[in-house]
Amino acid sequence: MELFQVVILALLQGLTEFLPISSSAHLILPSQLLGWPDQGLAFDVGVHVGTLAAVIYYFRCDLIKMFFAWSRSLSGDRSTDSRLAWFVILATLPALFVGFVFEGFIDQNLRSILVIAGTTLIFGGLLAWADLSRMENRDLTNITLKDAIVIGCCQALALIPGTSRSGVTITAALMMGLDRQSAARFSFLLSVPVILGAGLVKTLDLIAMGDSAPWMMVATGTLIAGISAYCCIHLFLKWLDRIGMMPFVIYRAILGVVLIAVWFMTGS
Repeated sequence: MELFQVVILALLQGLTEFLPISSSAHLILPSQLLGWPDQGLAFDVGVHVGTLAAVIYYFRCDLIKMFFAWSRSLSGDRSTDSRLAWFVILATLPALFVGFVFEGFIDQNLRSILVIAGTTLIFGGLLAWADLSRMENRDLTNITLKDAIVIGCCQALALIPGTSRSGVTITAALMMGLDRQSAARFSFLLSVPVILGAGLVKTLDLIAMGDSAPWMMVATGTLIAGISAYCCIHLFLKWLDRIGMMPFVIYRAILGVVLIAVWFMTGS
């Protein structure tokens, strides 16, 4: 890849990983519209490392408290932080199961532009409905086991390209009565084990392939993805209560229509 392609793709990954607009829907456009080459497995690993570092650093205080509270809970000392840590773990299990069982089917059958366009529009509509009809009567201190299970099962749907992991988990959390800030924060905390797992799988694949990679470009992509992801998380949480979800819903609607147009033009 050329340097400017590395910059654009890393920015896309860093920004769309945490916004409810679907990273897969965006990463398919450069190759389909501009004929850009596949970024390669090493680059994929790099940008995953960048986004993972961003979310861990941003929530470092929360994650440290949750980890030590979880450790103490193993000996019976329970707290709000330990309960939240257990719920993050439990909510991650459905995605791990679905990914393990259906990854091959999804890769072979659900990565077309038409599928991504459809999920972009459908789950964008659900996000709009969840935001407009939200009750916002609970925060993270009141999250329940039922909330974690429902949000976790919805997160598993994000394995279908175009769904958006952050979008579908925020949608589910709003439907369960969590306020916007709590819905977004739980979604971002859930991203830590998911991105870590995806990054480990890709790393093992990279080692198995013995891929020789342009490591300077990979490092550049990692840095850009990390910085853009950190800024994205900060600004999203800062502006969330002011702007709500509708700007992202409108954007998803436009993106879905563009993808359908691309599908008609390319026939694939």
